[in-house]
Amino acid sequence: MPIYAYRCDECGFAKDVLQKISDPVLTICVSCGKPSFKKQLTAAGFQLKGTGWYATDFRGGTAPSTGTAKGPAEGGTAAAPAAAATPAADASAPAAPAKPASTPGSGTP
Repeated sequence: MPIYAYRCDECGFAKDVLQKISDPVLTICVSCGKPSFKKQLTAAGFQLKGTGWYATDFRGGTAPSTGTAKGPAEGGTAAAPAAAATPAADASAPAAPAKPASTPGSGTP
């Protein structure tokens, strides 16, 4: 059975009432006795049951194994992107001579 929230417009009295869907809506306030007791619109409270993935499945625990690989993070090795992006040095080309560093105040440009 659902729980309905009621509130009186006159005195502000609020109460949650367990009612069947087929029960009549309450209109008389149990606190002041005036016919201003109205049902409020509230957020639905429900619980998901059964198998499936929910936000609370992995809190504080480990993820269950499904037997399917999901990529390199699952235990495979990945090639380093930096190594693939850098060209290999050509051993047959001569190396450029190093220029001496100029020191401030030496006068040579």
